[in-house]
Amino acid sequence: MLRVRFWGCRGSIPCPGVSTVEFGGNTACLEIRADDKLAIVDMGTGIRALGDWLMGNDFKKGPIDADVFVTHTHWDHIMGFPMFTPLFVPTTTLRVRGPVSYYEDDTIESIISTLFSYRYWPVRMNELAAHLEYDTIKETTLDLGSGLWVRTKYLNHPVLCLGYRFEYQGKSIVTAYDTEPFRNLFPTTPTEPGYDEDVAREGVTAAKEANTQIFRFIRHADVLIYDCQYTNKEYNAGKIGWGHSTYEYAAAIAQKAEVKKLVFFHHDPNRTDAQLRALETGYRKRVTAKTGMEIIMAREGDTIEA
Repeated sequence: MLRVRFWGCRGSIPCPGVSTVEFGGNTACLEIRADDKLAIVDMGTGIRALGDWLMGNDFKKGPIDADVFVTHTHWDHIMGFPMFTPLFVPTTTLRVRGPVSYYEDDTIESIISTLFSYRYWPVRMNELAAHLEYDTIKETTLDLGSGLWVRTKYLNHPVLCLGYRFEYQGKSIVTAYDTEPFRNLFPTTPTEPGYDEDVAREGVTAAKEANTQIFRFIRHADVLIYDCQYTNKEYNAGKIGWGHSTYEYAAAIAQKAEVKKLVFFHHDPNRTDAQLRALETGYRKRVTAKTGMEIIMAREGDTIEA
């Protein structure tokens, strides 16, 4: 059985409070299970509660062993790692993988290590008891063992960001968040400064091909967890280029890709429970009733089977 459990669904910053109780206020963290095989996607503040749960459940059965995938190294996706309790247990083994926008000699290990410097945190990396392995990855396919595979795909975000497609026994769960549609970045009209007809044409072609690659990556997913931080109105009112997508775009591309279950994810920190509930209800009426594709608003604690 392939399934995902949500430990953090918010984007940008944690937002605890009375208006975020139902959907949660922690930043991104997903628990992927392929029967007993454990993978974790992102280390936002939700990973603290996941760590405590693992200590109270998995640890009773044996040492904690997990593959941890970081979509990208923006702070809301890594800030919870220092409070992940299994780090302080000698029998824990974690294989941490993720992309890096290269500056000099940056690696996923060097970036995560900065979280454990005294200027940010009282515990140093060399004081952790767990066995940690790091791998800076690009677009690739990995065999995680026990029949679980993961394929990666670059998304459209201000730093290198990967989507993950987990496949197990014919089922698939895909993450595609912290991304927005690719677009042509070059002037397209002759009156614009710097206009070049050939460059403009190439920009349009490149953007179309990049969006096609994302489409192929998510196609026929049993569960698609997609970036939905904004509505179209919000996106077009100053959020273009920020690296996040819209409910409208997610619903459209998921329908075209024949996805079975679409999960709206990476909720804006200003979005209240009432607003998220209304959006979920509205899309179920407009999309699910028409196409049969299931629409789910990600909630902390919920588990979805592929």
